[in-house]
Amino acid sequence: MERVFRARRAVVDDVERACSVVVRDGRIAAVEDYGEPGPDDIALGDDVVLLPGLVDTHVHVNEPGRTEWEGFATATRAAAAGGVTTLLDMPLNSIPPTTDVAALQAKQAAARDQVHVDVGFWGGAVPGNAADLPRLHAAGVFGFKCFTLHSGVDEFGCLDDAGLDQALEVIAGFGGTLIVHAEDAGSIGAPHGLRYADFVASRPPAAETTAIARVLEAAEKARARVHILHLSTADGLALIAEGRRRGVQVTAETCPHYLCLAAEDVPDGATRFKCCPPIRDKSNQDRLWAGLRDGVVDCVVSDHSPATRELKNTGDFGTAWGGIAGVQVGLSAMWTQATARGIPLADVVRWMARRPAELVGLRHKGRIAPGFDADLCVFDPDAEFTVDAARLHHRNPVTAYDGLALRGLVRSTWLRGDEVTGDHPRGRLLTREDR
Repeated sequence: MERVFRARRAVVDDVERACSVVVRDGRIAAVEDYGEPGPDDIALGDDVVLLPGLVDTHVHVNEPGRTEWEGFATATRAAAAGGVTTLLDMPLNSIPPTTDVAALQAKQAAARDQVHVDVGFWGGAVPGNAADLPRLHAAGVFGFKCFTLHSGVDEFGCLDDAGLDQALEVIAGFGGTLIVHAEDAGSIGAPHGLRYADFVASRPPAAETTAIARVLEAAEKARARVHILHLSTADGLALIAEGRRRGVQVTAETCPHYLCLAAEDVPDGATRFKCCPPIRDKSNQDRLWAGLRDGVVDCVVSDHSPATRELKNTGDFGTAWGGIAGVQVGLSAMWTQATARGIPLADVVRWMARRPAELVGLRHKGRIAPGFDADLCVFDPDAEFTVDAARLHHRNPVTAYDGLALRGLVRSTWLRGDEVTGDHPRGRLLTREDR
């Protein structure tokens, strides 16, 4: 079957241009000049831009075990509605966590026949599972997540210094990647109450920078590849840049909520904004944007981490679950800020599609180019809307973006050349062999 998308505006190889995208058997067969649309072609209007499907490498689906928080059907439907065509699921918050092959198989069984987009899986590095890491790698996980402090759930333990060194040594042995939630427990307080300012003060920038420095030191010693998750403090940029100059194999991500939301705007008691590390002030946000534009930060992913209303909306920043539900609105949130900062859409697409795919080795994702999967997003960059949590597709109607006025709306999403409608799950489960 052949299908042709004709777009007067499309993001191809980091520039916006007119083109025709020829799709054959789910792959892009050619990217040609625009030409005149035929009767069976999909001809897009001048008001929309054809983008590659986004690749979100940081999503907490939570199924099995905490499916009341989120599940594969709802998370992937929300992802598709936000232009995401590939996501990687985090190894924790599900029960069991993905720390051995049996747990990976349980998660794959839960996901099968439910997913509206393509889904791959991270493994976990926790105390006592060093012997499981090579087996998980062979089973197809894309890398391994660890924490340098309590993860928030008891069944996914954190690594102390010796455990971090051991995991990196094992992972370096087979050329894998360790992805790290880098915060230092000794630098963190334990506030309770309504005041957001107290919560931010309890997790200062030094909590991140101390942990990042330790991770870089350990990675350099082991000659291992590491990735810093959800960087929230711009103070970490210099450490990452210096690590690269020393030859450390380190990459880093940040998230739309750090780039689009600011501590000054968070009302006291609004625990829907709680995440770890926290949303910081506007000055820090400006510096994060600079780090992104300079290439110190490699990509932008959602860290979609939802929970039930009862766990999230406690009004107490000490007891509320820490996580932002945002996989459906990340592109719009980023584009809203990007337009205000004079940043072109092609840059946003590179940060949210091409770079995440490259970092995890998905060689057929994240670009409109011959040989790539025909994963596409039709985006209206000028449409404006106000986020209504109750109308989003993830399971529980709670999000920090609720009530926010955004610019840019996904009109349709296509997976391997077929439109994702939510009626029939067509996503595939990915392993490293699919790279």
